[in-house]
Amino acid sequence: MPRSNTATLVLVAFATLCAPLPALAAADPAKVLRVSSPDIASLDPQQGTDLYSTRVTSSIFEALYQFDYLAQPARVIPDTAESLPLVTDGGKTWTIKLKHGILFADAPVFKGKPRELVAEDYVYSIKRSIDPNLLTGGDPALTDLIEGARPIVDVARKPGARMNYDSPIPGLRALDRYTLQIRLTSVDYTLLERLAGLAAMAVAREVVEAAGDDIRSQPVGTGPYQLKGWKRASRVVLEANPHYRSIAFPESSEPRHRALIESMRGKTLPQVGRIEISIIEESQPNILAFEQGDLDYIALGGNDVRSVLDGDTLKPELLRKGVVRIRFGAPNLTFTYFNMKDPIVGGYSKAQIALRRAIAMGFNVDEMIKVLFAGQALPANQLLPPGVDGHDPSLPAKSLYDPAAARALLDHFGFKDRDADGYRKTPEGRPLTLVRGTLPESWYREADTLWKKNMDAIGLRMQVEQRTFTELVNMSRAGKLQMFNLGYRSLEPSGYQILQALWGRSPIDTNPSQFSNPDYDAAYEQFLRTPSGPSRVLLARRMSDVSQVYMPMVLHTFGIGNTLLYPWVQGYWPSQFGFAFKYLDIDSAKRNAAGK
Repeated sequence: MPRSNTATLVLVAFATLCAPLPALAAADPAKVLRVSSPDIASLDPQQGTDLYSTRVTSSIFEALYQFDYLAQPARVIPDTAESLPLVTDGGKTWTIKLKHGILFADAPVFKGKPRELVAEDYVYSIKRSIDPNLLTGGDPALTDLIEGARPIVDVARKPGARMNYDSPIPGLRALDRYTLQIRLTSVDYTLLERLAGLAAMAVAREVVEAAGDDIRSQPVGTGPYQLKGWKRASRVVLEANPHYRSIAFPESSEPRHRALIESMRGKTLPQVGRIEISIIEESQPNILAFEQGDLDYIALGGNDVRSVLDGDTLKPELLRKGVVRIRFGAPNLTFTYFNMKDPIVGGYSKAQIALRRAIAMGFNVDEMIKVLFAGQALPANQLLPPGVDGHDPSLPAKSLYDPAAARALLDHFGFKDRDADGYRKTPEGRPLTLVRGTLPESWYREADTLWKKNMDAIGLRMQVEQRTFTELVNMSRAGKLQMFNLGYRSLEPSGYQILQALWGRSPIDTNPSQFSNPDYDAAYEQFLRTPSGPSRVLLARRMSDVSQVYMPMVLHTFGIGNTLLYPWVQGYWPSQFGFAFKYLDIDSAKRNAAGK
């Protein structure tokens, strides 16, 4: 870190109430972390579109809070905030103090002057998170939660209108340069998680306004890394933010963390000066890049694990290289949703519900796990996965697969083969064809084959509509897909974001099925007001029960993750909610000795 920058920052600190300046990080530019990812779509925290974009964006921006890297159960700790919120007024008023001297990465709009993070940045960023005109459609629950936000958002929702960021919201204020106050309309037990989430990460208003429609590709945050380059469908390069403060590796009293903590003790983080993210969509090229030593670690899903295992252990050639395998439960859910407004698979009549239920009973999830996940998944028996607060471990871990019952149900409601062609018609005698959105990738081709085989077995004709992921997402947002396979990873321990995927007031980007049910909605809204514990589990189970009655989605799997690491990667832990590149290090001597 050049000394001249340090001197400049000290002057800034004296100019801002003489606050003590955090020590700057000293990342080593020679330490390069090489990883892979499917393509990303957005690096705007208030317009996050997918898990892969989120992982990169979270390295550039910071929220007031973060999830402890090592804690399990998950624990929220301060990030840019000085401490946990001061909560008064029976839980309805939250007062948060910011750390002083935190700086944004450099940007042309700052005109060469250091730009300090202040409370008003979080006011602006939270307003963006509820803006109904941004890509994700806003956040109706948070809008209703913040006192005075609903009228501002409702005006912005009108045709041709835009969010007025200068309109004051009584429940969202900067009391002074470093103090944020949030006043709530009711007690909410997910707010602290929200303040640790992607959508609450701070952006600078002048950067957003200068970038305009290009803001998703021009990120400027206060996080440990800054964007150096992004060639779409090729690679993303991050470099250490020279203004980022130094941190230490997290502590833990758990015995299983002892060796990890000792290996990182005394290091000033972040250590890695550059992160090179190769965009690799297909699994086999991804695995090949790792085996050749071009990637430092790799996360494997689906049946990719078969390529690296000999029985239950790593292949000998990987063991000889010192590669380590870490297997862990991942809090994610895969499913196929139905468009509830589609004339074939949508609707709420008994016959329409019966068709969706028959499809669910006709699909062999156990075979899917065996063939497509190499056994590295569990059958999803409820909406929330293990490791999330509302998960109910008492429910039997089994799928709905019962093709005989599916055929009987279809017969009962008049879905019959009327012309002996092997495929059923609607009760009115019209042709019936299911259409699934799918991707031009090997995993999806195997999934398409399994789906068609299973649907043929119960007499339902199925076709696929093959498009790129971006095209399918755009079609989903427009309500033009009949069925589509998706996965949600819980980014917070309560799992509220998975549950809001069926909340009737969620925008279509969040609720692609467009499902709406008053009983589900009431349970979800009560879930937000309920602390972690048995009552929250019961509410989550009630939502799962409603979803199984109306079947807006076919539940597939809960995740089991596998990560392979070379021995020169240090500091890695499969943190369910708190993973961050800033905790990793590269042992350059080991990598050089391996010729990589």
